[in-house]
Amino acid sequence: MSDTPRSTIADIRRLPLRLFADERGWFCELRRESLLPEPTVQTNVSLSRQGVIRGLHWHARGQSDLFSCLQGMARVVVLDRETGETFTEDIGEDNPVAIWIPGALAHGFEALTDLIFCYHVTREYDPAQPDELGVPWNDPRVVDLWSTKEPTLSERDLSAAS
Repeated sequence: MSDTPRSTIADIRRLPLRLFADERGWFCELRRESLLPEPTVQTNVSLSRQGVIRGLHWHARGQSDLFSCLQGMARVVVLDRETGETFTEDIGEDNPVAIWIPGALAHGFEALTDLIFCYHVTREYDPAQPDELGVPWNDPRVVDLWSTKEPTLSERDLSAAS
């Protein structure tokens, strides 16, 4: 688990994942709709190399996300843009939990190792009308929460940081 500061932002849910392991490997129930405040409608998976930061993003139409790290370790960072309150937790193989991030909170993650990351979301992505907005990874409210000071960023996340 991370030694970075953690706090509790209202409505973030931390859902422990139970791994059932034997000599063949393991099985895990990743999502149960009855435990979530609203249903998810799309699932996305990404591969990120160590040192990548994806985000911080937030959604104008209030899309909520359920984050889980399927392989490797990720640092989840969430920012309440109104209060400045933050939440962070390292999730993945060493800490199998899913994190529910509601509505318009800015959120992202850092690949602490090479990883495979899963996002269940409550709104389908519409490329004709994207609603994803950015907060720079190096915003003073979150810059000290990341383990890297020289992340690999997408063009979109680079432009949010300039």
